[in-house]
Amino acid sequence: MNYKLRFSEKKQEVIISLPSSKSISNRLLIIQALAKNSIVLENVSTSDDTKHLIDALNAESQEINIGHAGTSMRFLTAFFSAMGKEVVLTGSERMKNRPIGILVKSLNALGSNIEYLEKEGFPPLKINKKIPHLHQISIDGSVSSQYISALLLIAPNLPNGLELTLTGKIVSIPYIKLTLSLMQHFGIVWTWEKNMIRIENQSYKSEKLFIESDWSGASYWYEIMALSNLDSIELLGLSENSLQGDSKLVGLFEMLGISTEFGKNKAKLHKNSNKIDFFEYNFNEQPDIAQTFAVLLCLLDIPFHFFGLETLKIKESNRIEALINELAKLGFQLNEPQHGELAWSGKKVELSKNQNIEIETYNDHRMALAFAPASILFENLIIKDAGVVSKSYPEFWEHIEEVGFTFEEVI
Repeated sequence: MNYKLRFSEKKQEVIISLPSSKSISNRLLIIQALAKNSIVLENVSTSDDTKHLIDALNAESQEINIGHAGTSMRFLTAFFSAMGKEVVLTGSERMKNRPIGILVKSLNALGSNIEYLEKEGFPPLKINKKIPHLHQISIDGSVSSQYISALLLIAPNLPNGLELTLTGKIVSIPYIKLTLSLMQHFGIVWTWEKNMIRIENQSYKSEKLFIESDWSGASYWYEIMALSNLDSIELLGLSENSLQGDSKLVGLFEMLGISTEFGKNKAKLHKNSNKIDFFEYNFNEQPDIAQTFAVLLCLLDIPFHFFGLETLKIKESNRIEALINELAKLGFQLNEPQHGELAWSGKKVELSKNQNIEIETYNDHRMALAFAPASILFENLIIKDAGVVSKSYPEFWEHIEEVGFTFEEVI
């Protein structure tokens, strides 16, 4: 379905109950399964990715299709290997072009037996009944932190634990720290000295945990606040001391005119008088909010230069290419100065006010989520394949109606 958006501003205070964190939910579901379901989880994400993971963990079939869920593909590859369960893991066509070779090589080096069924280094995978029993490996940390998290989650269950040496430039470190912090909550002892993480064979302890709201999802509300004249937006379920790396956006938006006031499990957004002329930032540790900032900065007419975007090309879409293509439709001419960078000099082309602008989403939820607020300034904006937001934020379209957005389905 394609949605044509309109925005008619509302002045009253808006309160939004954000979705649960997908990143935390997916890690905890693996921990729960490794603990033989002795752990109680509350407020689990309702996103498509998490639903795919739950279905896979409960599947009786030996062939499991996880669709577009990249985290699920990585975590389940390690999980089923550690469990000695024979399965075939497959996914969408995009998933079959998302690399997994580094993780498979690492698991096989630990003693697993995983085969490629089509293209070398990519899903689908055949995981054979051979439990990894060795404990020392090195892994390139410059491609995806999810490979590292997948190995860390199963480490306590390995017969001899795990001694993991990280090589290269490590990307998305907050996600690795998130994984280790959640493991620690459930009783796992670990050490991280220089580039080596050590985890002995041990058991996850039975605990209960309420999962906090998603800071990546919060970024779209900060974007809406920055573009509109709304008095305030209150976001429920957020913590000032969050484990999520994307919570760093609070400081970034402070520079862009949005302040955050924290209460008990909530954050209230309001305007401040801050203004900047240029924005430069390394998104190495917060890659999932890069799209939000690219769209917003263009709409605020603030030139920028982003660094640390190396992982964006192997996400649900090639996000650098997608941003360049779709922001060009709004008149903004972006470029990629070097690998892993994205920049806008301020150069733009004026568009006709009446023309329809169709934003392609490339099966990528974050393209739809980041571009939807642009309809505040562009009256004839169409988001194609709008249902893709269900991958991480199923209630998004219902929620934005509460602040004055309307949408009609168009062909």
